[in-house]
Amino acid sequence: MTNSITIVGGGVAGLTAAIACAERGLAVTLHEAHRTLGGRARSTPGPYVANDGTHVLYSDGEPFRWLAERGLVQPFARPSAGELAKFRFRRDGRVRVAPPLALLRAVAHRRLSAPVDEPFGDWATRRFGPAATRAAAGLVGVITYTADPGRLSAAFVWERLLRATAPGWPAVRYVRGGWSAMVDRMAAHARSLGARIATGERVDALPDGPVIVATGLDAARALLGDASLRWPSGRAALLDLGLRADRRDPFVVSDLDEGGFVERYSRPDPSLAPAGHTLVQAELPAAADEPVPAVTARLEALVDVALPGWRERVTWRRDAFANGRTGAVDLPGFSWRDRPAIDRGEGVWLVGDSVAAPGMLAEVAINSALLAAVKLSPSTAAKASTARD
Repeated sequence: MTNSITIVGGGVAGLTAAIACAERGLAVTLHEAHRTLGGRARSTPGPYVANDGTHVLYSDGEPFRWLAERGLVQPFARPSAGELAKFRFRRDGRVRVAPPLALLRAVAHRRLSAPVDEPFGDWATRRFGPAATRAAAGLVGVITYTADPGRLSAAFVWERLLRATAPGWPAVRYVRGGWSAMVDRMAAHARSLGARIATGERVDALPDGPVIVATGLDAARALLGDASLRWPSGRAALLDLGLRADRRDPFVVSDLDEGGFVERYSRPDPSLAPAGHTLVQAELPAAADEPVPAVTARLEALVDVALPGWRERVTWRRDAFANGRTGAVDLPGFSWRDRPAIDRGEGVWLVGDSVAAPGMLAEVAINSALLAAVKLSPSTAAKASTARD
């Protein structure tokens, strides 16, 4: 019998699980295969500090509140009135100040529920018309990493659309210093609670005793020997740019034409770029089987429209392609409850951004880890260890 728990994976899900389990009185050991913690929450070391993707947190979600209660996201920045005044939209190939009126009318129906079993494109076109549906799909492209959100479950897309367009002061929050700063605080907090965190330790066989697997589904399939651990995800081109600053640049350009996004992350957090420079992170979902060079060229064309003259101002650049590592997307007929279960039985739990937990993107990883931890205590861990022996 034991009151210990082993965690495999040191990303946001694994670190959340480590903290939550340690708070419940468990002896925690976390193994991370890489030399650095964070998984997809890592940031570049500088002088341009770029997250691995266009990361933000939403303060209206329980994961943000859980992190904030422990001082793990502080200090953070929120969009100022001046930054919001520089929010732009690409529509019909041009950068505009406002989204189409049809989209504003659609998202005003905030009490409306969307069906799980119907594609968003069909449902939204019937309810709001084609113009609003196209704009809505473009707006959530960056959230879903999907070139055609219209094919996804209407309930899935509608929930994300309402979160992104919530009235009042925006809920978006930026962790100052990049997400690696948050990861460092999470690791330090877990260690202060007694957790042992080891990096550079790859786990190739499922450990004895109760274990939380906090990896992507590809690694989890191999570790658990379960070929059913699959779920659709997105694919997108990512482009990070260090530029000489130009005060005429917009803060954000949301691409309603193709679902892309261009954002000056150093505007709310100047520490992300050297003085006189700016950090831009851009994303564009790739169509099914679209070659990487083709979607990268489309993304560069979006940046051409958003930031004219950017090519002459580049001092640093990083290209990446996210394929199947962007969190779960739900097709018609499926919801988050249908994704791979967290409790795998016999003292094994699976957490991450593609499992059966609610929320958007990283929120799924945090929520799944908290759901796993709430099932654990010294007594339940001991029973799980007995079941595995």
